[in-house]
Amino acid sequence: MADVLRPPPRATAVIVIGMAGSGKSTFVGKLTSHLATKAELAEKDPEAPPARRPYVINIDPAVGSLGYAPNVDIRDTVDYGRVMEQYNLGPNGAILTSLNLFTTKFDQVLQIVDRRAPNLDHVVLDTPGQIEIFTWSASGAIITDALATSLPTVIVYVIDTPRTTAPATFMSNMLYACSIMYKSKLPFILVFNKTDVQSPRFAFDWMQDFESFQQALAAGNATDPSVFARDENAKVPSFRERGEEPSYLNSLMNSMCLMLDEFYKNLRAVGVSSATGEGMDDFLAKVEEARQEYLDDYRPALEKQLAEKREQLSQHKESQLERLARDMKKSNTDDEPEAQYDGDGEIIDPDTDEERPEPGFAGGDRRRGAWNKLDGTYWPKP
Repeated sequence: MADVLRPPPRATAVIVIGMAGSGKSTFVGKLTSHLATKAELAEKDPEAPPARRPYVINIDPAVGSLGYAPNVDIRDTVDYGRVMEQYNLGPNGAILTSLNLFTTKFDQVLQIVDRRAPNLDHVVLDTPGQIEIFTWSASGAIITDALATSLPTVIVYVIDTPRTTAPATFMSNMLYACSIMYKSKLPFILVFNKTDVQSPRFAFDWMQDFESFQQALAAGNATDPSVFARDENAKVPSFRERGEEPSYLNSLMNSMCLMLDEFYKNLRAVGVSSATGEGMDDFLAKVEEARQEYLDDYRPALEKQLAEKREQLSQHKESQLERLARDMKKSNTDDEPEAQYDGDGEIIDPDTDEERPEPGFAGGDRRRGAWNKLDGTYWPKP
């Protein structure tokens, strides 16, 4: 099958998603500075690994200040406060409306990205903190699909590690990550942020071994921070050893961890500190792995889908042309003049009723006056 997409450019699009307060924008700021530092080092030292500055796009209209200077900023195009006032909207409604307005011009942003992509390594997209506004809105889907069609794209889901130590909170984040990954179908990376405050070792253990997660559930309430998040070697008696019954939530979390075990196997996870920059190189290595997954899995499927759409469109055009040709042929046939009668004009079998003169006229039939219109018979006059 011939390619229907342009060759993939050098740049990789990194769409950063995260719950409010997860440190998403701080992560983007640290990632930007980390890549800029590597680019400066590569410019000064010819022997250093090649690196280039990232191209950063901010699409959060409600953010007050950013820890980085974006190349494209939605706030330069849409005034969030004015949208809220003009359309009488609340905070979330104004963010969604601002994103919708920006999406109508996103083709222009995409043209800029396409021109610069061959000379970039990363295009970083910082999304709104209200995660559902981007992940479940039409605008978010349009932006994601547009980027994924133009260049290799990776979804990054940032998690607040200190707030994920409770088994129930951890499971909620995993379910959200699972839903986003299967909705977008793009390569996915989990970033456990704030590792300078809380080590993500417990989360990796829970993902790799469901028995360790079950042990954490058996040690206490699912909504309470697990003691194993602080000390993985802690000795805590289980509910059964204490002679207690686990709550319904604990039982539910226990069942869900078994269900998501297969999901964890196909998931990349890395711990990062947006404060110190620890783990950034590991994250960039995961991005390269995800890019290769895009080229191996997502792009061939996308090319097949686009080829099928083009084939359907071609068949539809051919069908319409054939229909038009049939209609034109029928129209030409209807416009042909009727054949002229070339006989001698003799009427062989005339209609006697139509040709018979009316009563009272010469040659008329007086029985017409006795015509019974009810039963169609002639009766003589008395």
